[in-house]
Amino acid sequence: MADKSINRRKFLGTGLAAAATVAVGKPLASAKEYRNIPEKRKDSNPFNAATYSSMPTRSLGKTGFKVGILSLGGQATLEIAGREEESEKIINRAIDLGVNYIDTAASYGRGVSQLNIGRVMKTRRNEVWLSTKTHDRTYDGSMRLLEESLKNLQTDHIDTWQLHNIQTQEQMDQILSGNGAIKALEKAKAEGIVRYLGITGHFEPLVLLRAIQNYPFDSILLAVNAADVHYLSFKNYLLPEAQKLGIATIGMKVTTRSRMLSTWTPPPANEQPERLRTSKPGAINIREALTYNMSLPVSTTIIGVDSIEQIEENVRIASDFSPLSQNEMAEIEIKTLPVVRQGLYFRRWELGA
Repeated sequence: MADKSINRRKFLGTGLAAAATVAVGKPLASAKEYRNIPEKRKDSNPFNAATYSSMPTRSLGKTGFKVGILSLGGQATLEIAGREEESEKIINRAIDLGVNYIDTAASYGRGVSQLNIGRVMKTRRNEVWLSTKTHDRTYDGSMRLLEESLKNLQTDHIDTWQLHNIQTQEQMDQILSGNGAIKALEKAKAEGIVRYLGITGHFEPLVLLRAIQNYPFDSILLAVNAADVHYLSFKNYLLPEAQKLGIATIGMKVTTRSRMLSTWTPPPANEQPERLRTSKPGAINIREALTYNMSLPVSTTIIGVDSIEQIEENVRIASDFSPLSQNEMAEIEIKTLPVVRQGLYFRRWELGA
């Protein structure tokens, strides 16, 4: 990417105006002026010196970036309103411990996650790879979300901007249409506001497989955990193709909001959303869950946490990591058989769903 100064205000104003002209026939007002954040080279990677002494690293696809095998997800405490101080402490502690990749989304906590991360990025942006997502399938809507994300994250650029939670071929067709979200991603990348483009999902592996085969995404964030092999397996049907293409692969849904863990106590049924309802505790421990995912051929594994103690424990597990054998991985997979539905609640469980 050319090393040139990018006028974010001009880009966003022009992009949104163009989107509005297509969508409703009249231009929007130009983007508001945000806090003046110093420019950095758009072709340089962030650097966290603590990463290399705290955990193994792997290549993040073809980006040239070495990412720690454990990364921080922007859900759990980070997306809960009213827990700003605790969230900032978690994020700062994660970076101090060597985490050099943070993933969030415009939809997490209706913007709360990005706001919490942004308060830390204000002073520590150059230490982490920052990824966020658009859940809108249109050019217009995605440009609006990009504007919001840059403001909330207190940054002038996103390392990876991703399409959020792709479930069906109809969604992909809309995204790839003339006024689809892919046009927003391409424009943002061309202008240097976004460095790389990604796709994410956890519903249907074959839809994502076709997507990466037909569009040159730089990364894929895919749901894979120890129960994955038992139903609509991303490990078997999607991950090999991502490896073949050489794109960055990021694993998520490691514990499925703790429902995979034997320490989890199910709330009363009437307090659980219907699609998540279960009376069973999980079947594996956090070390088994994380070590299983880290033994897969993924670049990194993201996980949300509830507390500083959890991020510290997770980093200790990453620091001690030694790849599991195939037999050891199979033993953990077998343990999850009684809890497959709660471990994979986000999959397509009914035809046509």
